[in-house]
Amino acid sequence: MRYVTKSDLLVVANNSGLLMIGIGIMCLVPLIFDLIYFEFEITCFVIPAAISIILGYACQKYFETNKKMRLKHGMMVSSFGWLWASIIGGLVFMIATNMPFIDAVFESMTALTGTGMTMFEDVEILPHCILFFRAFEQWVGGLGVVVMVIAVLTKPGSVSSKLYQSEARDERIKPSIKKTLEKTLEIYLIYTIAGIVLYILAGMPVFDAICNTLHIISTGGMSIKNANMGYYQNDIIYFISIVLMILGATSFLVHYKVIKTRGKSLIEDLQFKIIITVIALVTVMLYFVSDIVPIELLFTLVSAITTTGATVAPPLTMAGWPSFVIICIMCLMLTGGSNGSTVGAIKLVRMITFFKGIYRHIREILSPEGRIVPVKLHGHRIPEKSISQAGNFITLYMMFIMFTWALFCLFGYDPFRSLFAAMSLQGNNGLELGIVNHTLNPILKIVSMFDMWTGRIEIYPVLITLRAFFEIFK
Repeated sequence: MRYVTKSDLLVVANNSGLLMIGIGIMCLVPLIFDLIYFEFEITCFVIPAAISIILGYACQKYFETNKKMRLKHGMMVSSFGWLWASIIGGLVFMIATNMPFIDAVFESMTALTGTGMTMFEDVEILPHCILFFRAFEQWVGGLGVVVMVIAVLTKPGSVSSKLYQSEARDERIKPSIKKTLEKTLEIYLIYTIAGIVLYILAGMPVFDAICNTLHIISTGGMSIKNANMGYYQNDIIYFISIVLMILGATSFLVHYKVIKTRGKSLIEDLQFKIIITVIALVTVMLYFVSDIVPIELLFTLVSAITTTGATVAPPLTMAGWPSFVIICIMCLMLTGGSNGSTVGAIKLVRMITFFKGIYRHIREILSPEGRIVPVKLHGHRIPEKSISQAGNFITLYMMFIMFTWALFCLFGYDPFRSLFAAMSLQGNNGLELGIVNHTLNPILKIVSMFDMWTGRIEIYPVLITLRAFFEIFK
């Protein structure tokens, strides 16, 4: 039986055109800073933008179809959209800096997916417009490339709904998906502006404040400095960053309800309470078992659980921390923050659902024969399907990590650091211990890009797209 027909491909191609146009427009935004600083890097933005916009317009014009979009179409469009955005962004980096194509696409992919690793040896020599482009990619990717295009360019309807679901989102602030995305973008902009203002008040230069806010609120973790946030040696800036990371890792639905409930929704949100509790407990525990500077420890733990990847301690310094500390960081990287936020990794709601399912199974064995034990979250019963899906996703997620870990070891890298890198890549975290850089083997770079891609859109859309691709040539 064929699952993908010609009409399915027409739906995907037609709707991908809109994404390609949006991605092209995204490439033109940094021209503002190119003009401000007179850097004359116009062609490195205009050429990729033109390619994307022209091809996107052609897809919309020549692949018209009346067939209704389904979830499988949305997932294929989403997978292609993230990959296309990475390629077009890679062209920007390649033209501007003459870096190899694989490294350029890696840089774009790590920015868009919020992973935050870099192929640049020295980011401080880059033009302001390129530094802003990296930050802007992270900011767009934090909310979601597909989500951002839907919010700005599409009309309300089934297309918006399916594309929204394709990025593993189901929370609704408003009844309409379009209205939900507009409100989400509004909240995102408010926090971004607040972050810029706070950084400036803390003594950070304006350009630095803009870029760092885009990096941090998106839980992306890149920086315009080689030493990342550690460059500023300012505890106030560190605390502002910690607050922004936690805000970025909190569900937008909770943010929306904060004003209406006078902060009650934030305090009562289970995922938010778990994030704060885990950060507090693990920080106190590791403080007593290590001699790491407290602010560096707190910053790193927050960066790990929010999957931001921003650092105040260099990678090689972190590699020298006690193994127990590194293992705790890895556990936080694996967990991630709230569902419906900007974070990567497994996410707390899946972890909660998974462990509740295990506990339910234990209770059923202990209970009288035939008794059905319900599983509840926030007072609502969790469907059996959701418990099964959480377990399946976690299993698949760990399989991807194991494969990447084994491959790093095959190429001769230290097993402990390799596992850390594999978890960081798959969870779009960005923390690393000094092995993921421009010297990485090209095969590992490609595998790393695949991990970041699948991790950001939560695996299934990519698998569905690959299955459809192979079916075309069956």
